[in-house]
Amino acid sequence: MTPAKKLEGLVAATLTPMTPDGQINLSVIRQYVDYLVSEQKVKNVFVNGTTGEGLSLSIQERKQLAEEWVCQGKDKLDHVIIHVGALSLLESQELARHAAAIGASGIAVIAPSFFKPTNKDELVGFLQKVASEAPAVPFYYYHIPALTGVKIRVEELLDGIREQIPTFQGVKFSDTDLLDLAQCVHKHEREQFAFLYGVDEQLLSALAIGAKGAVGSTYNYLGMKTNLMLQAFAKPDLALARKYQFLTGEFLNFVIKLGFGVAQTKAVMTFVSGIPMGPPRLPLVRASEEFIAKAKAKLESIAWPDGD
Repeated sequence: MTPAKKLEGLVAATLTPMTPDGQINLSVIRQYVDYLVSEQKVKNVFVNGTTGEGLSLSIQERKQLAEEWVCQGKDKLDHVIIHVGALSLLESQELARHAAAIGASGIAVIAPSFFKPTNKDELVGFLQKVASEAPAVPFYYYHIPALTGVKIRVEELLDGIREQIPTFQGVKFSDTDLLDLAQCVHKHEREQFAFLYGVDEQLLSALAIGAKGAVGSTYNYLGMKTNLMLQAFAKPDLALARKYQFLTGEFLNFVIKLGFGVAQTKAVMTFVSGIPMGPPRLPLVRASEEFIAKAKAKLESIAWPDGD
């Protein structure tokens, strides 16, 4: 890995492979890394986040996964970002120290979602206590209010953030409030924070207002298609970029109507990549055979602009 390289472009929010009996399956991580790099051209990962069922895993399991991703990603991946957020401050700090010790490229923290911070100062106070445990590691805030219920605007959060968290480098912005994102980009051009958008079906809109990258689950299996969209946007060939975004949206709109979450994402990744992702952990339940058949047929029916 090369942590000094700027974090931009696509970041795959990794799934946590599990055995049929629900134990984490570290044995396929090497194959997973190689698949992302060679087949999807994705060289950055975000480990133990929402897609990875991070908050459903034990602290020990999260450490084992972090170690395996860092180990297998050596000299193959550019960035391995480890999500270390937890409901317990002490656990989050422990995970931050561990991520620093194993050489993670960065750490990210979600807002606590049971006893919630109610204002900016409370949230920054929590984040600062975690970030300070890894004082040489780039720090990212993971903003996903739909799941945490913490609706503190990122624009407000970022005001003076570097004074309190010197390692602060950016935000995984998983929200549809593009006005908030736009104000963040506009006000913080000098700091060159990384604003990584996390709503895959709206990435093109985020690019238009200045996001330089994205973290998402679809980049596990649609990374190549999304990279082609990024290339089209950069040319700029907006008509072509829109085609890729619309087709990604067509697939997601279809599966969302069937019921789409982490369990179903595991099923899609399994049939696309051939790597067994296994079941999710309860309370999530395995995707149905009906879902798998319909999702596979839909994905195979899409005529992408590159001819695949």
